[in-house]
Amino acid sequence: MTRTPDPEIAACAPRRLFIKTYGCQMNVYDSERMADILRPLGYAATDTVEDADFVILNTCHIREKAAEKVYSELGKLRMLKEEKAQAGAGAMTIAVAGCVAQAEGEEIMRRQPAVDLVVGPQAYHQLPELLTRTARARGERIGADFAPVEKFDALPATRGVEGVTAFLTVQEGCDKFCTFCVVPYTRGAEWSRPVASILAEARELAARGVREVTLLGQNVNAYDGEGPDGKPSTLARLAYALADIPGIDRIRYTTSHPNDMSDELIAAHGDLDALMPYLHLPVQSGSDRILRLMNRKHGRAKYFDLIDRIRQARPDMALSGDFIVGFPGETDRDFEDTMDLVRRVGYASAFSFIYSPRPGTPAATMAAQAPAQVAKDRLHALQQLLIQQQIAFNESQAGKTLPVLFEKVGRHRQQAIGRSPYLQSVHVEDARDLIGRIVPVTITSGQQNSLTGRLVTPSATRDGADVARQPTEAA
Repeated sequence: MTRTPDPEIAACAPRRLFIKTYGCQMNVYDSERMADILRPLGYAATDTVEDADFVILNTCHIREKAAEKVYSELGKLRMLKEEKAQAGAGAMTIAVAGCVAQAEGEEIMRRQPAVDLVVGPQAYHQLPELLTRTARARGERIGADFAPVEKFDALPATRGVEGVTAFLTVQEGCDKFCTFCVVPYTRGAEWSRPVASILAEARELAARGVREVTLLGQNVNAYDGEGPDGKPSTLARLAYALADIPGIDRIRYTTSHPNDMSDELIAAHGDLDALMPYLHLPVQSGSDRILRLMNRKHGRAKYFDLIDRIRQARPDMALSGDFIVGFPGETDRDFEDTMDLVRRVGYASAFSFIYSPRPGTPAATMAAQAPAQVAKDRLHALQQLLIQQQIAFNESQAGKTLPVLFEKVGRHRQQAIGRSPYLQSVHVEDARDLIGRIVPVTITSGQQNSLTGRLVTPSATRDGADVARQPTEAA
């Protein structure tokens, strides 16, 4: 159900909205949906915080520095709010949303009185009501309920997306309780949207010109939303249903847990062309001992076996991962096990971090926290190896012909930037009129963060239909 805007608020609401997003892709999706909720109340987006009447910080609580950045930003906003009030430029409303809001709502209000609203990631659909209460100087300013069903029921059917790619949340929360992670406490238990709801949103996206959707979830491959027969569905079956929607040509998903990578989902990667050959599958550590301390519930051998089966189903699969170094108790031998795993798997890209204690998580109280310099040295060594692998993977694309979905114009005249099946940015000259098209591109070179290519047959490309999704070797 879509909520009707309160007429009192709609009549006098600020009209300029600025949202700053921290953290993961799901926060990007949530920020887009907050803008959708507020649009009927007369809020139009602005890219300049100084022009905003309503500022939302959509926060991430995964890392300590991310949370502290929020408090630093709030200090700047407080001064801006005071300056605008003194200049008679009108009132500024400040809201903190997302996972920091969920975990530290009362602390935020105590530390920074300039904050008007605090709303958790499962309660941002309450923003219109919270605005009403704040405008009337009464009522609760903190919304932190775990109510994903209510949230998605309240979101507008129409999204304000622009472009040919879009995020689509299908699952939220996590039941894994890794000892380093706050997600189960800030996002709640695993919950999956019904298939019908997801398909309806995907059809609306396709009608707006979206050709690639990325399915989001804290543990997306644990998806078990209600299917058409009233029984739990799976991510694989959802992918097949999405691929049947006219206009949806590419499907991705993130983030996955190794324990939920089912045989059915692996087989889908081999059978379904729309399912892109790029998989983000975090392992966090290559040490069995550290994996046990992390409560990952899998070891090295299971991960290696999983990678082998995935590559048997889809030989050209590009892999991405997450790694934590300096976890409490990590020894040089544990770290070398991680380096060994990285060498054996070979990643197209990866994210790596120094362990950051999060209050309320079991790991935060573990003994033998790694010395800061040791952790920095390990991170540097790991990142050097991961960068080498990323460059090698990108360089290996030279000479291949890839189907590229063009998304936006480039910096140079007539240049366009697209996305390969492996999620790389591809820069192509003389392609600005191909935005929104999937066309064959011969890759001429690969760099650390992108590919360069040329159109295979420029005139035929413009006149003909879009190409098949599968990459091929150049003749």
